[in-house]
Amino acid sequence: MKKIISTDKAPAAIGPYSQAVETGGLLFISGQLPIDPATGVMAPDIKTQTEAAIRNLQGILAAAGLGLEHIVKTTVFMADLGQFAQMNEVYAKFFPANAPARATVEVKALPKAALVEIEAVAAR
Repeated sequence: MKKIISTDKAPAAIGPYSQAVETGGLLFISGQLPIDPATGVMAPDIKTQTEAAIRNLQGILAAAGLGLEHIVKTTVFMADLGQFAQMNEVYAKFFPANAPARATVEVKALPKAALVEIEAVAAR
C-alpha cells in the first residue's frame, strides 16, 4: 500500500506526479526544484538554488514526520557540472556527517530553467 505525501512547504507538483510517495518504510521524494513555495520565485545562483531545493526536501520530509537524517539516497541533477563545487559546498552544510549515498548528473535542461534539482529516498 502506498501513501501520498503532500505539503505546501514545497512547490506543488507541476505535472501528473506526487511530491512524495511512502511505501514499505521508504519515502520516495520527487525531484525538487529550487522554487520558494511561498512566492514561486527561483533565485538566480547555484548556491541559493541548492539551498532552496534542499529546504523543499525538508518540507516534504517534515510532512511525513521525518528529517534530513532519514535520507538514504539523493540524486542531484545539474544543468552545469562546472558549478559542482558550489553546489557541493551548500549540500555539505545540510549533510555534515553520515551523508546519504548520492549520484550527481549533468542534464541538458531542467524545468523552468533551474540550475539544480534534487530527488531523494528516505527510510523510517
